[in-house]
Amino acid sequence: MFLLPLRQGLQWRSAEASDDPQPARRRGPAVSVAAPSGLRAYAAVTAAYWAFMLSDGALRMLVLLHFNGLGFSPVQLAWLFLLYELAGIVTNLSAGWLAARFGLTSTLYAGLGLQIGALGALAMLDPAWSIPASVAFVMAVQGVSGVAKDLAKMSSKSAVKILAPAGDGLFRWVALLTGSKNAVKGAGFFLGAALLALAGFQAAVWGMAAVLALILLAVVLWMPEGLPRGVKGTKIASVWSRDPAINRLSLARMFLFGARDVWFVVGIPVYFQSVLSDGTAEGRREAFFLIGGFMALWIIGYGAVQGMAPRLIRGDAAAQARRWAGWLTPIPFALAALSVAAGEPAMWLTLTLVAGLLLFGFVFAVNSSLHSYLILAFSKAERVTMDVGFYYMANAAGRLVGTLLSGLSYQWGGLPLCLATAGAMAAASWLAARRIGSRDV
Repeated sequence: MFLLPLRQGLQWRSAEASDDPQPARRRGPAVSVAAPSGLRAYAAVTAAYWAFMLSDGALRMLVLLHFNGLGFSPVQLAWLFLLYELAGIVTNLSAGWLAARFGLTSTLYAGLGLQIGALGALAMLDPAWSIPASVAFVMAVQGVSGVAKDLAKMSSKSAVKILAPAGDGLFRWVALLTGSKNAVKGAGFFLGAALLALAGFQAAVWGMAAVLALILLAVVLWMPEGLPRGVKGTKIASVWSRDPAINRLSLARMFLFGARDVWFVVGIPVYFQSVLSDGTAEGRREAFFLIGGFMALWIIGYGAVQGMAPRLIRGDAAAQARRWAGWLTPIPFALAALSVAAGEPAMWLTLTLVAGLLLFGFVFAVNSSLHSYLILAFSKAERVTMDVGFYYMANAAGRLVGTLLSGLSYQWGGLPLCLATAGAMAAASWLAARRIGSRDV
C-alpha cells in the first residue's frame, strides 16, 4: 500500500529535472555519483537505518523511565536530552559537508559506530553517583547518541534522493523509508520499556550494543555500490542554504517538531506515570509497559500514516503543506483547555488525551511526510547532502527547543501549559508554512 503511484492528480515537480534556468544560483559543489544498483542499495541503507532507529527509540524510553523512577524532576529529565538535540544542530550542518567530502557510506557507518559506543558508555553509569554527576554523564552520552542519529539520518535520507527512480519514485521511496523508520522506532519505544521492566537498565543497554555491532558488521560486509563517494575540495561554507524555498520549509519544520516534542519528551510520559503508577515496584513496572505501549503505538501509527501519505495527498504539495499545518494547530489548544477544565487527573481526561494525541499524530505525520518530500524535491542532486543537512539542523533546533520547553512548561504549569505551548509552536509552524508558495515547487 505504501507504493501507490502518484500519477492520479499529483502535480509535484520532479526534483530530477535538469532544466534549471539559474544553475549557478541553485547548485553547489558537485558530488560524484556512482551508478546506483537500485533496490539492493536502497534495501541495505533502509536496513541499517531501521536497526539504528530501533536502538534509538529503545534508548530514549530506557533513559526516561529509568531516571524518572530514580526521582528526577521534569526539568532534570529534560536536561538529559538537551545535549542530544543540541548535537543534532551542529551535526546536521557538518554531516552534510562530511558526506559530500567523504561519501554517504562513511557517514552512515560512523553513525552506527558512535551509537554502539554511546550504549557501551551508558552501561558504565554508577547508581552511586550524585544526581548532578549522573545528569552530566548521561547528557554527554546522549550527545554522542545525538551525533550518531543525525549522521545516520542524513545519510539515509540523502541516499534516497540518489537512488530513487526518476518520475514519481522519489515521494514513494521517501514515504516508505520515513514511514517504516518511524514504525521501527515506535517498536523501539516498547522494546526499551519492556527491557527495563524484564532485564534491568544495564543488561538492556549491553544487549542493544551487541546486536547493533553485529548489524554494523553485516552492513559493512554487504553494502552494494551505488552511493556517492564524495569530492575533495568541498567547502564547509556551502552547507548554508541560500534557497528561499528550503529556508522557509526549514523554519516550518523547526516549529513543527518543537510542537510535538513539547508534550512528547517529558510532559505526557510524566503525567501518565503519575496517573498509572501507584508508587510500588509492581505499579511502576506496569506503568512502564503502558507508557511504553502508548508511545510505541503513537510512533508506529505516525510511521504508518507517513507511509500512506501518497494515497492521502492530492494536488499541489506546497498548498497541501499550508493546509495541513493549519489543521494541526487547534488540537493541542483544545486538549489544554480540557485539562484546565478537568482541574486534576481523571479517567475521562486521560482517555481524551490518548484520543486527541493520536489525532495530533495523524495530522502531524501528514505534515512531516510533506516536508520530507519537499526538501528532496527542492534540493539538487549535486548538493543534496548539504541541503538535507541544513533542513535537519532546523529539525534538531525545533526538537531542542521543544525538549527544553517540555520540562519547563510541565514544571511551571503542569499539563495545561505544556499542551498550550505545543499549540503555540504548531501555530508558528503554520505561519512559516504559509510562506511556501506554489511557485517554489
